[in-house]
Amino acid sequence: RRRATANRILTVLKAGLNHAHHNGRIVSKAAWESVKPFREVDVPKVRYLSDAEAKRLTNACPADLRSMVVAALLTGCRYSELAEMRAGDFNAEARVVTVARSKAGKARHVALTDEGNEFFAAAVRGRKTTDRIFLRADGEPWGKSHQYRPITDASAAARITPAVGFHVLRHTYASRLAMRAVPMAVIAAQLGHADTRMTERHYAHLAPNYVAD
Repeated sequence: RRRATANRILTVLKAGLNHAHHNGRIVSKAAWESVKPFREVDVPKVRYLSDAEAKRLTNACPADLRSMVVAALLTGCRYSELAEMRAGDFNAEARVVTVARSKAGKARHVALTDEGNEFFAAAVRGRKTTDRIFLRADGEPWGKSHQYRPITDASAAARITPAVGFHVLRHTYASRLAMRAVPMAVIAAQLGHADTRMTERHYAHLAPNYVAD
């Protein structure tokens, strides 16, 4: 676990040093290019909810957070992506919801199931295209950390230990697709991954026919 953390920190540190070198602040890259990450670090275990846990968590959430949780379970979108989502980002005819700006800075289109299409159709009803789809109970937008305490409390009420963070909902979405034999390329596209490497690293072992294929 500590080695995995060290590898992540090293990656960020090297990126910063490379940026400084590119801008002429550092003469040589030799000092850090010789530093290699730890090898054979265990693959991180992705936590996800069972269908029963997801239902209990959803029922335990206050109404405003419940809408966000359901949307995450139906799309795999990140908290920040849902918080910024506008009514005009939903297209009922195309059955997609658009993430205008993802973590990588690019837009992506998330295909919706029948349930997802119906959920977003109800969520945007009566809203202008520029209105946010999801708002807090006081009518204000969801901020950077507003979800933390409510979802922790909902986890306790739903008897989920340890408490889950919002990102677990994204993992739950992807895991459910993998366990239903959805191709890794499709899951990667839905999550906005550049290719299938990260998707396979986290979810391939859940696919029922992965080894045989």
